[in-house]
Amino acid sequence: MITKEELMKIQILHQQGRSQRAIAKELGISRNTVKRYLNPQIDRPIYPKRETKHSILDTFKPFLHSRIAQANPIHLSAVVLLREIKALGYKGSLSLLRQYLHQYRGSKPSPEVVRFETEVGQQMQVDWGQMRGGKHPIHAFIAVLGYSRAMYVVFTDNMRYDTMESCHRQCFDYFQGIPQEVWYDNMKTVVIERDAYGEGHHKLHQSFYQFAKSMNFIPKLCRPYRPQTKGKVERMVRYVRDDFYRPLSTQLSSFKQTLDLETANHEVKIWLENVAHQRIHDTTKEKPADRLKEERSSLQSLPPITTPVVDQLPKAGELPSVYVQYQEPLHHNLSVYDQLVEAV
Repeated sequence: MITKEELMKIQILHQQGRSQRAIAKELGISRNTVKRYLNPQIDRPIYPKRETKHSILDTFKPFLHSRIAQANPIHLSAVVLLREIKALGYKGSLSLLRQYLHQYRGSKPSPEVVRFETEVGQQMQVDWGQMRGGKHPIHAFIAVLGYSRAMYVVFTDNMRYDTMESCHRQCFDYFQGIPQEVWYDNMKTVVIERDAYGEGHHKLHQSFYQFAKSMNFIPKLCRPYRPQTKGKVERMVRYVRDDFYRPLSTQLSSFKQTLDLETANHEVKIWLENVAHQRIHDTTKEKPADRLKEERSSLQSLPPITTPVVDQLPKAGELPSVYVQYQEPLHHNLSVYDQLVEAV
């Protein structure tokens, strides 16, 4: 039995050129299962009907649940709980109890440590950062390629799904390709329910699920704020805030001007090209711009038939707010920023 997300992985890995044997090995399933689900006519898992089986533990599960909750955060061992439910009439084995407790509590493996360095073209990490300082919060969509450390930034006034998808499309256009995997944490526009089908098997947002399939990348979920798995982009959130957003917003405030979305998105592209991608990265000891040239050749090609995002936008008045419409001119002319640079 596989989940809907595993079906997506089978089809995407096949499109990426993996053999049936390699896919089966990576996902821990049989080659026959892989072969079955490579049929393009199958768009959802096929689940055989199973009879519900009753366990001799069923009668004692309510007691176990309340006992574990009452003792929290103290961990009660299976041996202790066995002794207590035996007094209530349990006749089963310790191994059966341990198997159930393992399932109920969830496995606790040693923390997964993903190597900081990833293969060229393999991974991208995505996160949102909130930039404070104005009357209304401004959100920063930040994506970082794992190998080159090149990144892309879009400032928005919301984190809705349509905004996130638009940011992804702009990002892939900027990088001139699509990585094999994209890592996220608990974004509601990505994952609806973590571990919905068991440990590590999540229920993805339906629109995002279709988008990932169409763009041919596999979404990966990690625990929030884990530097082992998504540290690259979390560091870049601070970098964008401290090296770009705060300096620019405070400089503009000295002119009694406020940094708005249009100006932020205009200036951040210049900052990426002239500052962020030209610095010598502390870990790679190379410029992200130089490594990006190498990584672009290993990224997956963009879909052969694509419609520019701007052509997909609704009519005026219905635009996703990442494309802010201004009824009046900018709060200030962009030449103000040039004056600030000259003054430094």
